[in-house]
Amino acid sequence: MSLIKKELTQLRISFSQIIKGFLLFVFSSSGLGVALLLRHLKFGGTIIAFVGILVELVGMIINYFMLRKYFKKKEESKSEEDKKRQFYK
Repeated sequence: MSLIKKELTQLRISFSQIIKGFLLFVFSSSGLGVALLLRHLKFGGTIIAFVGILVELVGMIINYFMLRKYFKKKEESKSEEDKKRQFYK
């Protein structure tokens, strides 16, 4: 019972990371989804390509800003650790 409770607690704690990962996946595959939808609606190839690429570019820009924010936090924590190490040397 304790193991299940521990795992559910970890899942609850990492829920925001799961949501961010899902959003990254959705934004990464959004161009393909739009292209398939337009193909199903019988649009022409040029329209499908243009709209699919445009949607994919918007998704990649959003992914860039989400990932940049994530890596910025990692870099800040590394620089803080380096400062602490230099202080204690």
